[in-house]
Amino acid sequence: MIIVGLTGSIGMGKSTTAALFADEGVPVNDADRVVHELYRSEAVEPVARIFPDTIVDGIVDRAKLSANLAKNPAKFKELEAIVHPLVRNRELTFLEQQRALGHAFVVLDIPLLFETGGEKRVDRIVVVSCEPEMQRARVLARPGMTEEKFQLILSRQVPDAQKRARADYVIDTGHGIDSARAQVKTIVKGLREQAERTDNA
Repeated sequence: MIIVGLTGSIGMGKSTTAALFADEGVPVNDADRVVHELYRSEAVEPVARIFPDTIVDGIVDRAKLSANLAKNPAKFKELEAIVHPLVRNRELTFLEQQRALGHAFVVLDIPLLFETGGEKRVDRIVVVSCEPEMQRARVLARPGMTEEKFQLILSRQVPDAQKRARADYVIDTGHGIDSARAQVKTIVKGLREQAERTDNA
């Protein structure tokens, strides 16, 4: 089974692209969605020890957590030390399930793929990208987003140019959904052919 890592900086269209892979029948493990689930389950108690004021009605309030981290960026490391191992466990369970179902390849949607060393555990890397001006416009249009928050997030991400240089495939989302879908279809076709050649080898 070929493991594909899907990544891209904030505002590049990664979540939309992940949905396009799912539309093609490819199993997708969404790390962001997993984190949302963890903030309602296993991560609540350890996060509460470091950020007690971020727990509301028994779950981690992401807005409060984001505001807290903006004031204390040094605590990112502590949070990651809690969350990353939990995300990894969920990922391993997903891979076991999909392998048992006989899928030729799967997609791991990992926002911080390069930043967390995730490239070591995937066979192919897809980077989602667009022009910086479009990225900026998309991000600043989000509710509650500010220039300061945008810059903080960017400072924690590997620059887009470096990501593209390390990718096996680059999907440009700057030309609309139909263009992105066509690029995804081409990649899916190629990966299916690669998987078949591996099976027949």
